[in-house]
Amino acid sequence: MQDNATEVTAAGIARLAGVGRAAVSNWRRRHADFPKPVGGTETSPSFALAEVEAWLRKQGKLAEVPLRERVWQQLAGHPEGPLTALVHTGCVLLLIHERPTVWLDASAGSDARLAAMLPGALEKVLTPRVGGVRGRGGAGVGGAGAGAGVRAGAGAGVAAGAGDGVNAAFRRAGVSGAFGQAGVNGPSHTSVGNAGFASPGVNSGSGAASVNSEPGSAGVNWESGSADVNSDLTVPAVNPEPTAPGVNSAPTQPAVNTSSSAPAVNTPPTVHNEPPVHNESPAHNAPTSHGQSPVHNASAVHNRPTRPTVHSPAPGTPTSAAGTPSAPTTPAVPAPATPTPTPTPALTTPTGPQLLPSVPLLRGAAELAAEIGARQTFEFLLGRHLDANPRQYTLTPAELAGLMADLAGPARTVLDPACGTGALLRAVDPRPGQELYAQDSAPELAALSTLRLALHSRATVRAAVGDTLRADAHPGLLADAVLCHPPFNERNWGHDELAYDPRWEYGFPARTESELAWVQHALARLTDGGTAVLLMPPAAASRRSGRRIRADLLRRGALRAVAALPVGAAPPYNIPLHLWVLRRPDRTPAAPEVLLVDTGRFAGEARGGPDWEAVREAVLDAWRAFAREGRLAERPGLARSVPVIELLDDDVDLAPARHLPPAAVADGAEQLTRVRERLGATLRLTADLTPPPADPAPPARWPLTTVGELARGGALVMRTGGNGGHARVPVLTDHDVLAGTSPSGTLPESEEEAVLTEPGDVVVPVLGGGAVARVIDEATGGVALGRNLVLLRPDRTALDPWFLAGFLRGTANNRQASSYASTATRLDVRRLHLPRLPLEEQRRYGARFRALDEFERALRHASRLGEQLVRGMYDGLTDGTVAPD
Repeated sequence: MQDNATEVTAAGIARLAGVGRAAVSNWRRRHADFPKPVGGTETSPSFALAEVEAWLRKQGKLAEVPLRERVWQQLAGHPEGPLTALVHTGCVLLLIHERPTVWLDASAGSDARLAAMLPGALEKVLTPRVGGVRGRGGAGVGGAGAGAGVRAGAGAGVAAGAGDGVNAAFRRAGVSGAFGQAGVNGPSHTSVGNAGFASPGVNSGSGAASVNSEPGSAGVNWESGSADVNSDLTVPAVNPEPTAPGVNSAPTQPAVNTSSSAPAVNTPPTVHNEPPVHNESPAHNAPTSHGQSPVHNASAVHNRPTRPTVHSPAPGTPTSAAGTPSAPTTPAVPAPATPTPTPTPALTTPTGPQLLPSVPLLRGAAELAAEIGARQTFEFLLGRHLDANPRQYTLTPAELAGLMADLAGPARTVLDPACGTGALLRAVDPRPGQELYAQDSAPELAALSTLRLALHSRATVRAAVGDTLRADAHPGLLADAVLCHPPFNERNWGHDELAYDPRWEYGFPARTESELAWVQHALARLTDGGTAVLLMPPAAASRRSGRRIRADLLRRGALRAVAALPVGAAPPYNIPLHLWVLRRPDRTPAAPEVLLVDTGRFAGEARGGPDWEAVREAVLDAWRAFAREGRLAERPGLARSVPVIELLDDDVDLAPARHLPPAAVADGAEQLTRVRERLGATLRLTADLTPPPADPAPPARWPLTTVGELARGGALVMRTGGNGGHARVPVLTDHDVLAGTSPSGTLPESEEEAVLTEPGDVVVPVLGGGAVARVIDEATGGVALGRNLVLLRPDRTALDPWFLAGFLRGTANNRQASSYASTATRLDVRRLHLPRLPLEEQRRYGARFRALDEFERALRHASRLGEQLVRGMYDGLTDGTVAPD
């Protein structure tokens, strides 16, 4: 019954059966027993996956569904959505990875028994690895949908959703004490605080508005990741006064930097409090509407202060002669208008009722994990989801993430304050006792990143949900390294609320300088001597509104390097992004210099991406030499270290291209001569390949067939581009096919089988609206097929490859086989027409099509050489290496 909860669209049915969508529409019209829609819309209905599979098998149209495709269809059609399904699957895959025998025991029974046993088993895995917290509603993604009992701070919101616990589904299954944890399904007494907690040890005695009413509060009760914190607080009073002077005792004396008794007009927000000595907290542990104890502003586990934090006083705050705020005579009461939100854990343990609809998916994922591994299974499903929704996510390419991690160097504690899907932290080299900290404002991304990192390494993962600049989840952390790909050009980053935030040590960022706010946040979370690497837009290096902050970063030795990346390195792909390397100054260098690197010369010809090997070698070699010596000898056109004093002008422009000398062009004239000779030879070849005059002929009336019919008849094999492969091999992208260039792409390494080309294959791009088909030659044979490409492998005894490719390029043929969206054109390759001709006649046409292809290639080559010659002449004339005569 639960399998019916997974839905599949007509496009999914087509993929399962290996046919086009038109065939699915025909089946619906012609077969009265075809499954009825169970959801979706009238124009795009969805069907129960189990019913569809049963019907396809009955009709003999489906011998066996590939396990990968079945699991993906179950995930994509999950009734709660693919993100919830991914979180549930990731939790179970982590259980399989950590405790496979527990999974085998739990999965041996019915679906209801499995769903009932999983929460307790997951809790024992998630708590030590990621600090998991038992959820009470939603999908286990720790956002607004995480349910009452997890995020509700006080009042009736805590009890909402906690009423029936295991619920009728488990009672019908005859399972008692389903969660296997004391206090979960038992009487809740008078304390609402027990509604949503996974273990009697974590905050089990806190009340509706007590100090520990929210699981996942920063510091002791969440970041420590221990299920035993506060385990002896078992009194179910609403607002118990702690009796021991330990974890939750009220401070007995005012904090050093608390504000004065009269609240100032512009009181610094308490969101970003530093370690406990600087807390702005009430003198008594009085409950607030947010249920947060003052001592929980920073974790005792991670709070390794090595430098004092200077808080900027609000206007009107009394200061001492040294310029620091003077200690108040009476502790202040926090103003109710500036609440202190509690960090929300990125991951909550899903409950039994939440897991029940996912059980068929979880069993399929476990079966797939037995074949390829738990980590590879999660990477496959996550990769498919990201590929299916490219506009929803801004991804950091794996090559760029690896470069940023290498620039940061080995580190025990690493923070990514805008973690996204976890690509940067995943690229960090593992070390014993490593701790990875993450935060993202999107609950689903924070949860997926947590699971991805936990499956990838043995490091402890501490991730949270929240706006990092407004509500920092790790205020007391002093990390060894910070990696960050922040959002660009954000206007609503908290400019008005954060005017007096202590993180702005180098100046208060303008509203248009959100990236400089992220830079200073990264520096504030570094230990002395720690390294931060941020991906930045090029405008951040030169905008006048940020020149004062850039100047202070340079003067104090915080900014150590700026590396300009080639165009196409990361989204947005049309601009050359920068890497900023920063270090928390432990001392100011006597004669500071900053490293500038420009790798723009390594950009690829098409959109397949830059030459990452060359980029990596150039940047790392320059950085390591600079880090050892404090300066770098000039490398013309590539890198040099610049004295800070040279950059401290009115603009403080840090763009590397403006400060690097041009590359040596001593033999520039000779190079241009060689280019001119090659262009002349290519033009002569083009003239020889020019097609002869066309002879008129009456319109032909051939019998036609389609590519889909040929595939069903066995005359050719159709394959589509994949999402990964076992090894790093060159990848032919759709842009390579459209531009006629060599393979330039890469695919992420995975256990998925890559589609490799063979000489004689015909490759057709399905996006872009161009009538293009490419026959694979010996030079491009053996490369992997990229996404948005369809490979046709003809049977040479029945179909000539050049004949096939030539007729697929017909303009009218492409027009009738294309469908149009609002912003793109998609080609249905199965609908392309071919004439039915004898093999000898096919070869006659194929020879003519092949000659046309050679002529087209010569024209393209001549065009590129002509552009190179023109550009070289302009450069030579303007830099003096070429004489005008």
